Amino acid sequence: MRTVRFALAALALALVPLAARADDTADFLKPENWEGRDDIWKIDAKARTVVGETKEDPKYNTFFISKAKYADFEMTFKVQLRDGVGNSGVQIRSARTDKDAPTNKQPFRVAGPQVDVGKGYWGSLYGEGVGGMMKASSPDLIKKAVKETEFNDYVITAKGTKITVKVNGETMVDQDFPTLPGKDAKPTPKEGIIAFQAHGGYAKMRVEYKDITFKILK
Repeated sequence: MRTVRFALAALALALVPLAARADDTADFLKPENWEGRDDIWKIDAKARTVVGETKEDPKYNTFFISKAKYADFEMTFKVQLRDGVGNSGVQIRSARTDKDAPTNKQPFRVAGPQVDVGKGYWGSLYGEGVGGMMKASSPDLIKKAVKETEFNDYVITAKGTKITVKVNGETMVDQDFPTLPGKDAKPTPKEGIIAFQAHGGYAKMRVEYKDITFKILK
């Protein structure tokens, strides 16, 4: 009996590394993995923070974009809009749509699903440049869960066609999205870039993402 117990214990220990998911945060946040307007975006990989701040209205939605593409993942962070002003969000499985030409006056634009950060839209899944809202968060749930001027905890999980978004422990989105919104109803991409948004239309705004973690799901 003793031998069996030891054997089971050894088997359990051997399986632990297989069950555990690696933490991919360090690679994800490497500054060389990101590109965007350097007058707006700053990244500190050691502190696990990304900050976007506009001194004047950019007049369009501009993004801090990962160079790598990601499929299934889990991402967590705390996010704050200073004084509750502005709008931001995290693009997932998206694509860059601007041109790299020096004459481009609206650089670093993207299209695809966006986990929203902003008044009235916290935790919603929006189709940036692909047809509009995919799943709006309940106004009652936003009122219950969100602290408009403070840091809010987000958990984003993308697995297959299922997207789950939690804000401060409340589930805002949890369903399959096999297609994007719009008349064409194109399939939702299986992978794509991740990007942080600075929304146009605000004279000044500051958004801070901190305590970022990222895990690729196998």
